[in-house]
Amino acid sequence: MVCRFEDLRCKEVICIKTGTKLGYPDDIEIEIKTAKIIKIIVFGRSKCFGLLGREEDFIIPWYDVEVIGEDTILISTDGIKSPPRHKGFFAELFK
Repeated sequence: MVCRFEDLRCKEVICIKTGTKLGYPDDIEIEIKTAKIIKIIVFGRSKCFGLLGREEDFIIPWYDVEVIGEDTILISTDGIKSPPRHKGFFAELFK
């Protein structure tokens, strides 16, 4: 099966251990020397139409991807790590 990144962006990412829908892939991280995908990044959900920023991003290591199906990407992980993100000025005001 050949899949382009454009095709991956249309597939919903679901964690099979918790049944949680994480969203759709927004970015990928590739190792240049080997041309292998390292991580899939799903941006966090926006708060108040994006005016108050977003929730933290989900960073999914490639080895946690179990199945890439027609409509979904199934992952198996115990904990999804999110990088620390600086909260914006307005997010701090309305906390």
